[in-house]
Amino acid sequence: MNTLNVGDRVPSFTVNDQDGNAISMKDYQDKKVVVFFYPAASTPGCTAEACNLRDHYKELQDNGYELLGVSADTEKKQSNFRNKYEFPFPLLADTQKDVINAFGVWGLKKFMGREYDGIHRKTFLVHNGVVERVIDKVKTKAHAAQILDNNSIS
Repeated sequence: MNTLNVGDRVPSFTVNDQDGNAISMKDYQDKKVVVFFYPAASTPGCTAEACNLRDHYKELQDNGYELLGVSADTEKKQSNFRNKYEFPFPLLADTQKDVINAFGVWGLKKFMGREYDGIHRKTFLVHNGVVERVIDKVKTKAHAAQILDNNSIS
């Protein structure tokens, strides 16, 4: 797993969001964007994380951030997830894992003694197409605070 690091340029990508709209990294070229990866829509940890970002969305926007959620779920699953919890940000349906592989968040995971390949919960703060910060240890219930705390070691 070759994860993007601080200073790396984000490879270009175009993936559909939950409504079938094509979303590209170049759409965010001059912006600060939070790209957060989560294993699966509507699971407890992912729901807690996305709801925390939703609840602090205005604060994140006030700090100049746009948000993009990414998982390998289908458009329909992402749409159901977004509609159920009223997320104000797009969720990318990266079924081909283009974005997931570009950021290097797919790899071996361990859960309850089992090993399998999956998405690592990770967040990248990107500005002008360059990674400014990586949050490896995402706190699902306090993720917005992690993003807004510029002094936190990730």
